[in-house]
Amino acid sequence: MFAALSLPIAYLLGSIPFGFLLVRWKTGTDVRTKGSGNIGATNVLRTTGKALGILTLLLDVLKGAAAVAIAQWLGAGDPLWSALAALAVLLGHMFPVWLRFRGGKAVASMLGAYLVLTPLAMLATILIFALMLWKTRYVSLSSIVSAAVFPLGVWLLYHNGLYTLVAAICAALIIYKHKSNMARLRAGTENRLGSRA
Repeated sequence: MFAALSLPIAYLLGSIPFGFLLVRWKTGTDVRTKGSGNIGATNVLRTTGKALGILTLLLDVLKGAAAVAIAQWLGAGDPLWSALAALAVLLGHMFPVWLRFRGGKAVASMLGAYLVLTPLAMLATILIFALMLWKTRYVSLSSIVSAAVFPLGVWLLYHNGLYTLVAAICAALIIYKHKSNMARLRAGTENRLGSRA
């Protein structure tokens, strides 16, 4: 019974729109009306500044990590609840109840969740992301490629079917949420890191 509570807790944690709240607190404006319209760290960084962008990133990572850590505690280490909590925190960020279910892409929340759940696979994925970003300076492309290869890393390093399946669902959701970025990449109009939105 207590283990099942980890899922609504994870969803509600994921639903906390830190980027939206920080920009509203700092400037009194709605970050969804700026740049790409996203509530995540990249858009906050481009439209409001480096400090708020980094803080948004850290808080979104922390909420992902906290969601899985709580599930591990409430579920006494049962991998089912931990894996489902990772999915729930992503769904919370993507479809937050506080913002009428219009949220962000959940890359940072996935990072935090899987640093707790499958740290070796996530560290390897961070390296892939960093290399892609260094070569292309496209945050979106780096996120898409990293998400796509992440489930393979989970399988190769952990040989856990449940973790791999849920990781694949999370990755598919993140790639889907990047559909507008993929259209801009094809059109050659996507912003590179360091450019203004």
